[in-house]
Amino acid sequence: MLRPEQLLHPQRVPVTPLEASTLLLLRDRPEGGWEVLMTRRSDQASFVPGAYVFPGGGIEAQDAQAHAQVAHRDGMAPGALTAAIAALRESLEEMGLLLAVHADGRPATQADVDALDRHAPLWPQLAQRGLRLDVRGVWQLAHWTADRNLPKRFAVPFFVARMPDGQTPVADEAEQFEPVWIQPQQALDRHAAGQMPMIFPTLRTLARLARYPSVQAVLDAVAAGPLWASAPRSGLLRGEQHRCMEDEAPFGELAMVCPDGQILHPLDWQSERAVPLRKNLWRLTAPNANVMTGPGTNSYLVGEAATGFIAIDPGPADADHVQRLWEAAGGDVRHIVCTHSHADHSPGAFLLQALCVQQGRDKPLIHGLPSAPTARANSQFVPDVVLQDGERITLAPLGLEAEKTHNIRHTLRAVHTPGHAANHLCLLLEEDALLFSGDHILNGTTPVIDIPDGNMRDYLDSLDKLAALCAAQGVEFVLPAHGYVLGDALGVIARLKAHRLAREAKVLAAMRQQPEGSVQDWVAQAYADTPTALWKLAERSLMAHVERIRALGLLHVTD
Repeated sequence: MLRPEQLLHPQRVPVTPLEASTLLLLRDRPEGGWEVLMTRRSDQASFVPGAYVFPGGGIEAQDAQAHAQVAHRDGMAPGALTAAIAALRESLEEMGLLLAVHADGRPATQADVDALDRHAPLWPQLAQRGLRLDVRGVWQLAHWTADRNLPKRFAVPFFVARMPDGQTPVADEAEQFEPVWIQPQQALDRHAAGQMPMIFPTLRTLARLARYPSVQAVLDAVAAGPLWASAPRSGLLRGEQHRCMEDEAPFGELAMVCPDGQILHPLDWQSERAVPLRKNLWRLTAPNANVMTGPGTNSYLVGEAATGFIAIDPGPADADHVQRLWEAAGGDVRHIVCTHSHADHSPGAFLLQALCVQQGRDKPLIHGLPSAPTARANSQFVPDVVLQDGERITLAPLGLEAEKTHNIRHTLRAVHTPGHAANHLCLLLEEDALLFSGDHILNGTTPVIDIPDGNMRDYLDSLDKLAALCAAQGVEFVLPAHGYVLGDALGVIARLKAHRLAREAKVLAAMRQQPEGSVQDWVAQAYADTPTALWKLAERSLMAHVERIRALGLLHVTD
């Protein structure tokens, strides 16, 4: 568990979300493509005035009491049924649209709608006309929970359904105005042009729906269940609020640094100064951004003034970067640890060690595993201290500082994880259950497995080892050597392993289809979904898969 006293900011309790429901009505266009119904909210509305939205509103007690008066699919969960009823009721009240059926199964018509008073109690009117709301064709698309920092929040399932035939939307001219049928991409384009103000969930929903070619394609996609659930988080990018969903790179970092949702954490990549992630944790990114390193190599400092610091992965041989790292630690570097020997991780360790001595400080020892004979010439590495699997490095106050503080401790446990490199280590900060993953787990990409020092079989086994560790220690956050902090550690590892095995299946298929093919032939087939500019790089991991396939005898195993 993260120690709450190490959080950077005082925490606030987010407002409890109000329950609401939304319905996206869809129709196919005769000329091709499809449209969704949107409306403009009142300029006097208390929530997102003037914004274009989908019909919907708050869930009311009457919605939960009306289950017996609604035609629904077998097995619908009570909560989902209540929310779907609310979405249909609100669509009638706001837009004059009725998804309902008569006792004989006939769908409601425009005449039925015209006979109803949208401002009077609904259920007696439906009973009088022999109608029941019909949610059998209503499917949940997604679920949105508003940002934790907002003073007024909603938790909203988004439903989709076909527009009922023969009916025409008519806005209530009180809450909603100007109903418009629009293609998702067209709505996004108008928003970009400043013509249709919309809030984040609306925009992201439209962006995801724009991928589907027809209404039926949307309905087929949601038949197995909602496509996503999101409670977005926000940070600061170029000084402005930047909101992101769970599958976007900064989300895990925002969850770790500002769990209560305050918009305080900068997301800009820069190399001039260290970025605080917790009171006992800082990140300084080296200025070596490229296709292999992403925004650059992350060097981390663990510790505090009372204990001194451990420097993790001081980076490439860049004296300026090392100087900035030393200054961020206040010159008090007690230990240096390298996750592995690659040239963007370990050379800076020796520069940092020399700088400490030059400045009159005690010489910090360099910990890690020596490079294997299989390492490339630019990745030769011999540490001062060989850090075996399971060994620990501990920071604690000394002397008078120890008397003034109590129970301050920062412990790194080494976890041997060969695969990306034979001497690769991950590091567990035990008191906070944080995993420093080096290059074994990255944010935004997968590590290259470059044989002979890299080994795909070892890599996958190490993923299993990390999954077991995270489960046992309650690890939620992973701090990679490249990219933002990752949340949902177990999910990240599971998806990474699944990706590697799925890629291996493509490699195996290419080898079986072209048994005499070249590496380039296999890459063209197995990495057809990857930009061709990256194929040369992909050859390395492909050969690691080939090595594993042959070692396990998979090539001759029939499916």
